[in-house]
Amino acid sequence: MDPVLIGEILSVTLFFGVIGFLMLGFPVAFTLAGVSLLFAGIGYAFGVFDPRDFGFITPRWFGYMTNEVLVAVPLFVFMGVVLERSKIAEALLETMGKLFGSMRGGLGLSVIIVGALLAASTGVVGATVVTMGLLSLPAMLRAGYSPKLASGIICASGTLGQIIPPSTVLIFMGDIIQGANAEAQRELGNFAPSVVSVGDLFAGAFIPGLSLVVLYLLYTLIVATFRPKAAPALVMTAEDKANLGRDVLVSLLPPFLLIIAVLGSILAGVATPTESASVGAVGAMVLAALNRQLNYRTLRQVMVSTMQISSMVFIILFGASLFALVFRTLGGDVLLEEFLAQLPGGAIGAMLFVMILMFVLGFILDTFEIIFIVMPLTAPILLKMGIDPVWLGVIIGVNLQTSFLTPPVGFSLFYLRSVAPREVKTTDIYKGVAPFVLLQITGIALLWFFPQLATWLPSVVFG
Repeated sequence: MDPVLIGEILSVTLFFGVIGFLMLGFPVAFTLAGVSLLFAGIGYAFGVFDPRDFGFITPRWFGYMTNEVLVAVPLFVFMGVVLERSKIAEALLETMGKLFGSMRGGLGLSVIIVGALLAASTGVVGATVVTMGLLSLPAMLRAGYSPKLASGIICASGTLGQIIPPSTVLIFMGDIIQGANAEAQRELGNFAPSVVSVGDLFAGAFIPGLSLVVLYLLYTLIVATFRPKAAPALVMTAEDKANLGRDVLVSLLPPFLLIIAVLGSILAGVATPTESASVGAVGAMVLAALNRQLNYRTLRQVMVSTMQISSMVFIILFGASLFALVFRTLGGDVLLEEFLAQLPGGAIGAMLFVMILMFVLGFILDTFEIIFIVMPLTAPILLKMGIDPVWLGVIIGVNLQTSFLTPPVGFSLFYLRSVAPREVKTTDIYKGVAPFVLLQITGIALLWFFPQLATWLPSVVFG
């Protein structure tokens, strides 16, 4: 049999084999590495894989560890965990609830805004949805909110961390797209391509992310207007009203200023993402200390949690890089490029196929797993077809966010189910997120037909 054909068969089997083992519940990082090594051995037996190619993996891993951009990941995670563990996020939510609570739907609006801020600071969907579920779901139910509306708001706002900068997801995606764009431009004969930075992706995601927040807010206001019993106003005491100014000054303003400073410094070109992440981490500790919430026990919990989250992400990245090496060596990248090129519609058809593939994978894989597995394989091909790199990263982020919300197997739904009280039924969660899925699809459609939503701001900010 033709060695090329054997390699292509093995590469396709490798891809679906990894997906199959992951669906069985095996750990992601070890599945990626273990299955890849297994197929590398099979390829060696058939004479289509050279073990010496593993020599390329060491400098790649070393490159990850010395990449200054990726240093921002544990720093942003640290910032988000400090805001959560020091109860700054809880105080922020309570103050926002009081600020908007006197109007119908006000508590829902505050949950969306706080959820967006908390999600952006960590970029880890599971942690954000669980945290928001523990903090805000009981409060919304006590206030008389419909379980469906409360569940939908929490799941939707928790997944905003996929797209709202500064997000760890966008940092990894920006790093992957930067390398993919350089590779694509070299193959096109352009040996001095424009650099696509994480800052470009942050700027590109700002307007689409803000648009989704606005859509969520408008929907909540509409529900509160036409179904007032589903989103009633909070009953505020005279003491709450008297202390509102102080609460805003103490609990609301500092976290807002911190996140604005972190994101603003990047967009203004004053600081790199890594530098702004360090400012955010130190700033979060200062806020925790000022609120008298920073002690040895809290700091230890924060560091352990940061280490666990960061280690999980980077181990997946290492396993995915091994998978990509074996897949490419077996000829899978050539096969994939030929397949995408033959799809009807050219670049649009190929882009649509990748979007659908990632959407379906979002039912069984986490964000980091998808971008580490699929993007290094597909991004260079799509970029060679003329797809804008910033638009590509942003629309994929919104697409994955939609996948995580979609019943019956969206990740966010299971995360909320794990912490929701018994009176909140699973069907309530499914029905509650359905309108937000439609809002997400609206956001994707706007971004698809108006790419300038993602490309305009980077061109203005970074020239």
